[in-house]
Amino acid sequence: MKQVLQYAGTGDVEVVEVPAPKLLPACALVRLAASVVSAGTERASSEFARKNLLQKAHARPDLVRDVIGKVRRDGFASAFAAVRSRLDQPVALGYSSAGTVVEVGEGVTDVGVGDRVACAGAGYAVHAEFACIPRLLLTKIPASNVTFQNAAFATMGAVALHGVRTADAKLGDVIAVVGLGLLGQLTVQILKAAGCRVLGMDVVAERVALACRLGADASSTSPSEFRDLCLQQSGGRGVDAILITAQTSTSDPVNFAAEIARDRAVVVAVGAVGMDIQRKLFYEKELDFRMSRSYGPGRYDSAYEQKGIDYPIGYVRWTETRNMDAFLRLLADRKLDTEALVTHRFAIERAHCAYDLISGRTGQPFLGVLITYPQDSDEKRVVELVKKSVIPAGIAVKSLSIGLLGAGGFAMSTLLPALKKVDGLNLVGVCSATGPHARHAAAKFGFRYCATDEESILNDAAIATVVIATRHHLHASQVIAALQAGKHVFCEKPLCLREEELLAIIRTYKNERLRTKPLLMIGFNRRFAPLAQRMKAFLRQVHEPLALHYRVNAGFIAADDWVNDSSQGGGRILGEVCHFVDFLSFLIGAPPVKVETRSLTNPGKYSADNVVISLHFPEGSQGTVTYVANGDSSYSKERVEVFGGGAVAALEDFRRLELVRHGRKQIFRSLLHQDKGHCAEWQAFAKAIRTSEEAPIPFDDIVATTLATLRAGESRSAEKCVIVDAAHFIASASAN
Repeated sequence: MKQVLQYAGTGDVEVVEVPAPKLLPACALVRLAASVVSAGTERASSEFARKNLLQKAHARPDLVRDVIGKVRRDGFASAFAAVRSRLDQPVALGYSSAGTVVEVGEGVTDVGVGDRVACAGAGYAVHAEFACIPRLLLTKIPASNVTFQNAAFATMGAVALHGVRTADAKLGDVIAVVGLGLLGQLTVQILKAAGCRVLGMDVVAERVALACRLGADASSTSPSEFRDLCLQQSGGRGVDAILITAQTSTSDPVNFAAEIARDRAVVVAVGAVGMDIQRKLFYEKELDFRMSRSYGPGRYDSAYEQKGIDYPIGYVRWTETRNMDAFLRLLADRKLDTEALVTHRFAIERAHCAYDLISGRTGQPFLGVLITYPQDSDEKRVVELVKKSVIPAGIAVKSLSIGLLGAGGFAMSTLLPALKKVDGLNLVGVCSATGPHARHAAAKFGFRYCATDEESILNDAAIATVVIATRHHLHASQVIAALQAGKHVFCEKPLCLREEELLAIIRTYKNERLRTKPLLMIGFNRRFAPLAQRMKAFLRQVHEPLALHYRVNAGFIAADDWVNDSSQGGGRILGEVCHFVDFLSFLIGAPPVKVETRSLTNPGKYSADNVVISLHFPEGSQGTVTYVANGDSSYSKERVEVFGGGAVAALEDFRRLELVRHGRKQIFRSLLHQDKGHCAEWQAFAKAIRTSEEAPIPFDDIVATTLATLRAGESRSAEKCVIVDAAHFIASASAN
């Protein structure tokens, strides 16, 4: 299918062929008919992307601080590679569209195939022939007299409608709308439908005239004339509310609003404007300044938007979905006119021309800009288009064939660059839930094809090894499916999120009926790092129990991030602490037999992520993992200290290793970059596949680390020490 993408490094906009998105649970797959280009939001994004690095740094000093911190922690080369990978990613444009449902996902019962719907959401309602839309980001088009091109305005209409609700506009109120672009014109019409007296202002005369045709009681291009209008229309008192729908970096609209407002009026910023407020103006009238957040309640709430958990109507009357529905009903009742707002239409093949237009490069005036999509009634062709993979030509076949599931940030910035350094690998296919990510990975790293359906990877006879880099909740089922298909498996941590999943993996791996005996490898890369190998060799000379401490300054992740979602990421103990359990087990040479986890008792946003885990190893060694999210991010992330046999070893962020014995100190450094062993682990795994050796990490060790990490979470909940008997666990799984 065709989709519009923008490249973050250059700002270039292209229409490219990508696989149709994968249908996810609680979503619907929609075949788009029309989408609206936002001259405000999308132009701002395009302008930022076109800035050079110095200009980007000036515009986003917060990101500069993050990069400087990463240079200090990880080295210049590692930080540069991370920045380059981020800027290289394509961005899917668009957030307001309409089309027809062609397939519904699990859990969607009130929307069916063939329903006409309006769609919302950046990253969801994108400019593409097909889009996967979460249930609460779409709403049915209520009447046949509302065309797809009308309904495509629903998201912007919801933004305007939420602005009106935020202003508490009431029947008979005198309301000023400052900025008569697309959002302002919709706001004017909604206010008139609500029985308000509406005054509009814009610097463009044509927009002022259009607002008057669409219902504004009076409009002007002159601030002084508009000030007089507001006094005249309000009986000399000033207007009851001002909605600022302009987009500008200056604070002039906000302070001008204070001049035309009555005492205790409401000023609402709907558009992106400067907010250097002149206190005297707002203080003297005791004005109420409010921000209108996008489409309404539910926006930016992942539980609402992604999981489909609605707010009860008795508590939240107007959510973003209900705002969209209300806007569509106003269209159906002919209370609004969107046709008058459309100045340009572009077929999807020429969508890049729309961005030349809104960026000002063509010099043409514009207002509403639509992208349209072909509507083929041949159902068979539609199904084929949805399932089609995009295959770049000219990739030579090599000796070890790889299929990748997942092409997110880690895969693109770390995993795939490591794979490219390993000789003899043949990158065959890459699969991601979204077509742009799959296509970008294929083009950048040389895969023969890309897809959004994992079955295309699992069923491809040309693929011998499946690499899994998807979200954590998918790992177990994908590992099992790949093993059952007779393929070697490399899975990024964690292996699974629940003990029953671990049992199922053991049974599958130990199943003697498998056609071949594939290898299973988990991405516990730290044990393969050069400094880690040197540390391990140093500790081999110690023949007594060791005391080990692994301190992790992990940094804060928001509670609603997918990593902290128990159904997707499993939380940070399962998602990341497994690395550190494995590393200490690697240094000891045996997995832990008991584990005890204690959470720091401080309440608040960090409490779930601050833990101290005690690991008891055979022969008396003791390990401690201190994992905290409330430290300073500029400080080093990881430090490992080991004491025993008159020796000390300390590893700092995999860039500095200090070894001390008999008063003699050795220091090893990596100045420019941090090497956590990603390339070395793949060299070891590839060698094992070629030579039919055992996997670099024995299967029983992988199970032991995974079980210990699962039991660490159990210990935290139970507040007691928990036994970890991996051998018994494996035996009982194999016996069933």
